[in-house]
Amino acid sequence: MSDRMTQYEKALLGLRSLVMSGEFAGSARLPEVALAERLGLSRTPLRQAMDRLIDEGLLERIETGGCRAARFTLDDINDAIELRGVIEGTAARLAAERGADPMRLAEVEQVLARIDTAIADPANIDFDSYVRENAAFHSLLAGLAGSQIVQREADRVSRLPLASPSAFLREQELIPDFNASLVRAQHQHRAIIEAIRAREGARAEYLSREHARLARRNLDYLANAGPGVAIRVPGLSLLSAE
Repeated sequence: MSDRMTQYEKALLGLRSLVMSGEFAGSARLPEVALAERLGLSRTPLRQAMDRLIDEGLLERIETGGCRAARFTLDDINDAIELRGVIEGTAARLAAERGADPMRLAEVEQVLARIDTAIADPANIDFDSYVRENAAFHSLLAGLAGSQIVQREADRVSRLPLASPSAFLREQELIPDFNASLVRAQHQHRAIIEAIRAREGARAEYLSREHARLARRNLDYLANAGPGVAIRVPGLSLLSAE
């Protein structure tokens, strides 16, 4: 990896983290010079990172120059989660109808086995492992259709605030019945793959869309849990009341 790429990735990770934590007021222009100094970077990789986050929807351009943090309504995020379900559902349906690559399905089974291990004791779930393997499952699911377009759009929508499959997986202390919800989610994972293996496209699509709606229920709860929650959940501070 070149030094330039390293600097760009450092800028992207650092800037995304600051935006998601609510570091910037919604109407304020991002201070490029101060940000570059804070992140220990030159302005070139920082501007490249800004362009990337504008493309992802986390930042928006200002007519007079520069950019600011985007703000989202609860409906915006619910729509993004619903859209992720639509795209993952399409991937699952196409995988079932076209026939998924057996090697990719074998990879999915390995991931599911690791999730089983992570949740084997519902009272003592390995959350770090669950987060990692859940992200792997959703990435593999998006690729089972063998479509670069579907894969790309699934990746794109998952980068929106709170729309990622892993958006709420570290909030176990905030969400009631959270451990049980992870066990239910794993049952849904396996049902989706079973439908794909059985070449049941409509069922695979329906199950994938229902699976995404678990995140909507968690979002609704956290959005109404009080002002102290926003600072603990990355991205939640970007919600506006409008």
